[in-house]
Amino acid sequence: MTSRNWVKLFISTLIVGGLTTGIVGFTVRWGEFEHLFTDLDILGILSTLIWLIGVGFIFSIISQMGFFAYLTVHRFGIGIFRTVSLWNSIQLFLIAFVLFDLVYFRFQAFADKGESLSQYIWKAIFILAVGLIVAFIKAKQTNKAAFIPALFFMVVVTILEWVPVLRVNEESWLYLMLFPLMACNAYQLLILHKLNEKSMQERRLKSSKKPS
Repeated sequence: MTSRNWVKLFISTLIVGGLTTGIVGFTVRWGEFEHLFTDLDILGILSTLIWLIGVGFIFSIISQMGFFAYLTVHRFGIGIFRTVSLWNSIQLFLIAFVLFDLVYFRFQAFADKGESLSQYIWKAIFILAVGLIVAFIKAKQTNKAAFIPALFFMVVVTILEWVPVLRVNEESWLYLMLFPLMACNAYQLLILHKLNEKSMQERRLKSSKKPS
């Protein structure tokens, strides 16, 4: 990828994170911010929105760090295990393991007496469902081999990026961080091959213009 397209990816992902957090923030914490709208406190609304967008930028940077870390790990995985099929099998195992941990350990750590396990399962199901949809789109846009890596990134890496608020277990922050992370991760995953193709075209065009 050319530096110009990398900067484009960085800035556009920041925008996705900021806008998503702004929308989700007002939605999941409406009880805190409702009075700003009922009182028509324009300054309060703008300052809150700017704060939410700033938080979204932070989530976006976490997402981008996770994305480039996974690209590196993916290359190492293929190199270490020699075959893509073996690496894919390991990724599937890790997906199942991380989803199980997300449900079981959160239930053990935070469940009140008599609380149902289902309240902890649905978040894992939601992440898996979104991951499957994004992975299907990615595979359709590129090739079938991209399905499992895309699913791994959308499930495992998203959950790892989500760990800071999982430890706190404050409901509104869980949603406030999860949705922007998933939006940024999905965006980067689905735009990467397009930017790579554009970078290759730009390099070819630049080469063709060089004097022989």
